[in-house]
Amino acid sequence: MATKIKKSVLYLVLSFLAVICMLPFLLMIVNATRSGREIMTSFTLLPGKSLKENWDAVWGYFNLFLGLWNSFKVALPATILTSYFSALTAYALAVYKFKGKSVVFYTIVIFMMIPGQLSLIGFYNLISAMKLMDSYIPLIIPAIAAPGTVFFLKQYLESVLPMALLEAARIDGAKEIGIFHKIVFPIMIPGVATMAIGGFIGNWNSYLVPMILLNSPKKFTLPVMMASLNASQDIATNQGATYLAVAVSVIPILIVFCFCSKYIISSISAGSVKE
Repeated sequence: MATKIKKSVLYLVLSFLAVICMLPFLLMIVNATRSGREIMTSFTLLPGKSLKENWDAVWGYFNLFLGLWNSFKVALPATILTSYFSALTAYALAVYKFKGKSVVFYTIVIFMMIPGQLSLIGFYNLISAMKLMDSYIPLIIPAIAAPGTVFFLKQYLESVLPMALLEAARIDGAKEIGIFHKIVFPIMIPGVATMAIGGFIGNWNSYLVPMILLNSPKKFTLPVMMASLNASQDIATNQGATYLAVAVSVIPILIVFCFCSKYIISSISAGSVKE
C-alpha cells in the first residue's frame, strides 16, 4: 500500500512538472494566433483569430521558408561535423597514450571556460582577411572545434568502453580507424546523439555571428531574419507575428529532439557489452 502511494505521488509530481514544462510552448502557440493588442492587454490559453494577420505580417518582413532553409544549411552540416570530429578526438584522448596528452586535455577544459564573444573581433578580422565574409563556411567549419562536446564524450567513452574489446580487434588485425568506425563509434552513439541535440539547437539558434558575418538578406538565417520583426517601429502590433515566427522556428528543433531521443533509447542496449 505504501509503495502504491509513493508511486502515485511521484506520478503526480512528474505530471505537474511536465505541465509546467509544456506551458511555455502552449502559450507560444496560442499567442501566435492572437493579435499584438490582445497579447499586451490580456492573458489566456485559448486560441485567437489573428493567425492569418500574423502570417501576413511575417511574410511582409521576410521569406520564412528561406530563413528555415538557410538555418538548415548551417545547422545540419555543423552538427554532423561537430559530432564526428568530437567523437574522434574524444576517442584519441580516452584510448591512446602520448606526450602532451594532459596538456591537450587541460587546454580543452580551459577553452570551455572562455566565452566565445571574447574572440569575436579577432574572428571577424580573420574571416575578413580570408575573404570569407557573407559565406556559410565560417559558420560551419569552426563548429568542429567543440571543447564541451569533446570533454563530455571523453568522459562518456571512458565509462562505457571496455579496453579488452579494442585489444581483441587489434589481435584480429583490425586497423585503428576501422576499430573506431565499427566498434567504438556505435558504442558512443547514445552520447553523440545527446550532444548532437544541443549542437543542433545551438547552431540553429545562433544569432550574433551570422548577423555579423552575413551581409546578403537572401543568406540570412532565420534568427537574423526574425530580428527584423523586433527592430520594426510597431513592435506591439508585431507581437503575434513574432510568436508565430518563433513557433515555426521551433518545429525543426522538436523534430531533431524526437529523432535523437528515440535513437538514444534504442541505442542503450546496442551500446552495452555483455559480460
